[in-house]
Amino acid sequence: MGDAIADVLNWLDSRSDIQSLRAAVCDLNGIMRGKRIPVEQARKALEGKLRMPFSLIGLDIWGEDIEGNAQVFSTGDADGLCHWTGRGILPVNWTAHPTALLPLWLADEAGAPYLGDPRRALARILDRYAALGLTPVAATELEFYLVDPTSQRPVGPVSPVTGRRLDSDAALSIDEIDDFEAFIHDVYEACRMQGIPVDTAIAENGVGQFEINLNHVPDALRAADDAVLFKRTVKGIARKHGFAACFMAKPYGERAGNGFHVHFSVVDKEGRNIFDDGSDQGSETMRHAVGGLLAAMAESTLVFAPHFNSYRRLRPRSYAPTAVAWGYENRMVAIRIPGGPSAARRIEHRVSGADANPYLVLAAILGAALMGIEKQLSPGEPTGGEGQGLTLAKLPPDWASAIAAFETGPRVAEIFPAVLRDAFIACKRQELNTFALNVSDFEIETYLESV
Repeated sequence: MGDAIADVLNWLDSRSDIQSLRAAVCDLNGIMRGKRIPVEQARKALEGKLRMPFSLIGLDIWGEDIEGNAQVFSTGDADGLCHWTGRGILPVNWTAHPTALLPLWLADEAGAPYLGDPRRALARILDRYAALGLTPVAATELEFYLVDPTSQRPVGPVSPVTGRRLDSDAALSIDEIDDFEAFIHDVYEACRMQGIPVDTAIAENGVGQFEINLNHVPDALRAADDAVLFKRTVKGIARKHGFAACFMAKPYGERAGNGFHVHFSVVDKEGRNIFDDGSDQGSETMRHAVGGLLAAMAESTLVFAPHFNSYRRLRPRSYAPTAVAWGYENRMVAIRIPGGPSAARRIEHRVSGADANPYLVLAAILGAALMGIEKQLSPGEPTGGEGQGLTLAKLPPDWASAIAAFETGPRVAEIFPAVLRDAFIACKRQELNTFALNVSDFEIETYLESV
């Protein structure tokens, strides 16, 4: 770590234009929270001497403390130590003045990992794989909308080329990619500077909706880092170009939602893909992993769909799953086994929305898959199409049901430490209660004088 710290400090010395840094941890909602620090304090942050309260991790979506949170009231809102994650310097060029991000995670006074930190939760799962001589290889696909930031409700952006507002779907439109080339180019350049392995970009099904895929990496912690940093980068570059980038699961009720699909395989010490047995069906180990994913899916839905808006996306015939099911080359089910060469055999997990926390999503997926492998769980028969006519277990249909399933789920308890589960449940219950107190304009218009 000493050489890495020296490399960062040397880089900062070469950048006299950078006067401040952003030192931040990722909270349970996937939001980066932290401090603007003078560049002179870089060594302090890199050496783990910066402090932030443990409660920072568990704030609700509005940045409010959780009522009754033990990390606040019974401990006096104690500080933790902020350790550098080791990720190289992350230049930021979309702010008014150039800066850089120092990604941190929390530890206690003795230096032990703080298990309420979502990044720590994923690292804990990966340690279990490593103990078995296994390494997950993961890639992510993130969808987002570009919208007009001047509108109270989301509307399509104005094309920089035609001057016309987008108002129709344009799935895989090359023209739409070309119209927004300046924005996409800057996203790719910013990702290159930060070491985020961006791959293909496409215009998706919605008005102003895009998907950019990230390449597979043999380090799932880095893959989650990449997803968190990618979302932040897209939002920043969008503002630079006069747009807003929206990762809400369902910003338009009548249009496609934003998904966050995860592809993964697992390799052994010799680098062999343990999901590959030379067949089109994949190995027995792969099917056990699928069995674990299905067994934990309903309990884990709160991780994949953590917000009130998330449940607008999980609807039938929407390319977003509603049932606990799997299939080969089937985009209508929760777990898809893509085709292609057997050496690339992998699992695609399609439940999560783009609004979810990537650390928690990968921890839930990889934790459940490992459970299936260790317990040799059967996935049952694969499903074709949407599984019409079959009796399939369902995902929780709403936020409250998902919170309850997460709170009581025995498999979730095997994946996530108690301190994180308790904080996540408290956070989601507080958010749910806040939404329940707010009556929408549509409700007033519908019921005010009609009932």
